[in-house]
Amino acid sequence: MSENHDRPTRRKFLGQASLAAAALGPAGRAAAQTSTSIKPGISARTAARVVGANDRVNVGIIGTGGMGTVHLRAFMSQGEEDKDIQVVAVSDIYTVRKQRAREIAKLTDKDVHHDYRDLLARNDVDAVLVAAPDHWHGQIALDALAAGKDVYLEKPMTHTIGEARLVVEATKKYGRVLQVGAHGMSAAGTTKARELIEQGEIGELLWAQATSARNSTTGEWNYRIEPEGTPQTIDWKRWLGPAPGRPFSAERYFRFRKYWDYSGGIATDLFYHSLAPIVYAMGAQFPIAVNACGGIYVQKDREVPDTYSTTIEYPNFYIDMSGSMANAAANRHHRTAIYGHKGTILFERGQIHVLPEYLGRETETRARQSPEPKVYELPPAGKLRDARSPHTDNFFSCVRSRKQPNMPAELGYRVLVAINLGVRAYREGMSKLFDPATQKIVSRPFAKPTWEGDGKNHTESGDD
Repeated sequence: MSENHDRPTRRKFLGQASLAAAALGPAGRAAAQTSTSIKPGISARTAARVVGANDRVNVGIIGTGGMGTVHLRAFMSQGEEDKDIQVVAVSDIYTVRKQRAREIAKLTDKDVHHDYRDLLARNDVDAVLVAAPDHWHGQIALDALAAGKDVYLEKPMTHTIGEARLVVEATKKYGRVLQVGAHGMSAAGTTKARELIEQGEIGELLWAQATSARNSTTGEWNYRIEPEGTPQTIDWKRWLGPAPGRPFSAERYFRFRKYWDYSGGIATDLFYHSLAPIVYAMGAQFPIAVNACGGIYVQKDREVPDTYSTTIEYPNFYIDMSGSMANAAANRHHRTAIYGHKGTILFERGQIHVLPEYLGRETETRARQSPEPKVYELPPAGKLRDARSPHTDNFFSCVRSRKQPNMPAELGYRVLVAINLGVRAYREGMSKLFDPATQKIVSRPFAKPTWEGDGKNHTESGDD
């Protein structure tokens, strides 16, 4: 398809990869060496348009499957109602999805791209939403940042730790706005919980818990396999991209979240959402050790576990994440909570509950003397198109203001480290240790404080 946009030629676009590699610097190049699938962003930068407070943001959507189409429909409604954004281009490698997206977005054929790099080379695209499968997140984000675009990057941030570190470097290098699509980060309860913790409302932090639970007769992620999805309509080689080569498989294409090559299952699809707000509220640190367990107990048509748990250890607290795709009861009985020495924060619909701890010496009087729970009403979300709209609104606001979004690349990276280490711990059957100072996986455990009879704080030597 020929295009009339005032933009760099595709040959020039592809020819500047080495410049982008150098631009990322030593840290970026080192990160690239930790991931064989990722390449430094292909540089096609032109003078990025300055989006004014009253200008429409021109959006391109890369990946128009389930989530991409949800966003596309929401953006079309937003653009028609508020006149603040407009979808000007889409990209996909499946003929059926390209045609559907073209009709939804009311685009002409020249605005529907097979190669996402052609979309990125357009001067009329200010920002892109990346909703491709997980194994493509890192590469597309790097290419988009190098092309001068702001990026809304669906969760999980990337497929590997090395990729996430590269994206952080590129975001800084190119001065772009990047929002990771964990929409709980734009919920009022997340900000309130952090505020209460910083005010000392629940005392020293101890641990937190969250869960994700679903159930069905067909099994989670067993999306419909469309009969139109064939080697003639799906560009299988391009879809595989950095993943290992395999013969065409409609099962893997439509149900990619069941397979390690493209996803981390429960951890990356669901835990990323609930872990991000907790990590932020508790101080946004890197983990130091992660364990995981679980298995394929019911849904024996996949590689990823249908039931999975991970314990993420930080320097001064830990977080327990549990989930099952074969029993949904935990969503009703296992509430998200942050526990401290003086109290507990519970996340409720439209409210934050703080349950103060009774710290008296006489346990038999606890029931009478325990302080009453404190209930904090959360402000309404405003114009709520769907659960994701506060998060996408925050992104578009930052595209205009150039402020830091609610889920920036650095925080996305820290959450991804915890998520990815859990997946690796499960698959390798061993604890994974991480050094926050060097941002590397290590083999030697950190020394932990121990307590002996003299009441003084001691530290183990760790000489073993």
